[in-house]
Amino acid sequence: MRYQWVLLLTLVGVVGCKNTTKQADNQPLKSGIVVLGIAQDAGFPQADCKKDCCQAAWLDPSLRRHASCLALYDSLKNQFWLFEATPDIKFQMDRFKKMAPEVSLSGIFLTHAHIGHYTGLMHFGHEVMGAKELPVFAMPRMRSFLSENGPWSQLVDYKNIDLQKLNADSTVILNERFSVMPFRVPHRDEFSETVGYKIMTPKKSYLFIPDIDKWHLWKRDIIDEIAEVDVAFLDGTFFANGEIPGRDMSQIPHPFMEESMELFRDLPKGEKAKIHFIHFNHTNPTLQIGSEARAEILGAGFEVAEEGNHY
Repeated sequence: MRYQWVLLLTLVGVVGCKNTTKQADNQPLKSGIVVLGIAQDAGFPQADCKKDCCQAAWLDPSLRRHASCLALYDSLKNQFWLFEATPDIKFQMDRFKKMAPEVSLSGIFLTHAHIGHYTGLMHFGHEVMGAKELPVFAMPRMRSFLSENGPWSQLVDYKNIDLQKLNADSTVILNERFSVMPFRVPHRDEFSETVGYKIMTPKKSYLFIPDIDKWHLWKRDIIDEIAEVDVAFLDGTFFANGEIPGRDMSQIPHPFMEESMELFRDLPKGEKAKIHFIHFNHTNPTLQIGSEARAEILGAGFEVAEEGNHY
C-alpha cells in the first residue's frame, strides 16, 4: 500500500497552499522563512529501517527528507539564520546558498539537546569549516551542555562558535527588521530545556514548535498562539497512536496529529490554513504524498510543510 502512495506522488503532485510558494530558480529569494527539513531528528529514511515506509526512499533519493530545519532570510542585508543545527546541515546550507548565492550565515537558534536539533554543530569545528565565533543562540541548560561536554566544548574553546544567551519570553533583536522570541515548552529535557520560537519580520510572523509533549501540558493556549502569527510550524511527529508497533508511545510523547486536528477542528478556515505540520517520524504516513493520512490533513484545511517552500 505504501508503495502505491509513493507512486501517486508522480501522478498527483504536491498540493499547494496560499501561505507558501515554491522558489523559482530564476527569481531572487525574498525575505522570509524557507523550509530546509521536515523529518524527525533521524531524517527519512531512518538508519537501518527495513520497513515498507522507508523502502521507496532508499531506492529513490528524491523521496528522502532532511531533519526539521528553518532558515530565516533577510534579503536586504543578505543574511540568514538557521533554526536547528541538524545532522543534515551541510546539505541544508548548500541548498539555501543556491537559493541566495551571496548569503552569509549570521547565527543558529537551537531548540533543545536531542540529536536532530544540535549535532550539526560538529561541521563548524576545525575538522570541517573552522568557523570563527559563529553566534549560536541557546537557553541556559543548553549552553551549559555545550560548554561542559565534549566534543561540543571544543567548539567553544576554539571559538568556532560563540554561545549567545537566550531567556524565555525575552526578545532577541537581530536587526532593525527582524526579531526572535524563545518560549519554554514541555518536552523530554534530559540534557537541556526545550523551547519553541516566535519569529517576527516586517511582513509576517511565524511560530516554530517542532517538539512538545502534549498541547494540554503547556501553560499557554496553542490556539491563542496561532492567532498571533501568520504561519505556525507545529509538531507533527506521529500521525496516530500505535504507529510504532511494539513500542509504548507514552514514553515518546508528542501530540498525535489526529489529536491536534481534533483540537483545531472548529477553527475558522483561515486559522487552519496557518498550521503547517512538521517534524515527521519515518513511520508517519504524512511523508507519503498520496497517503490517506495526508489527504485527511489537507482535506481538513491544514497544511504540510515541504522542503524548499518559502513563506
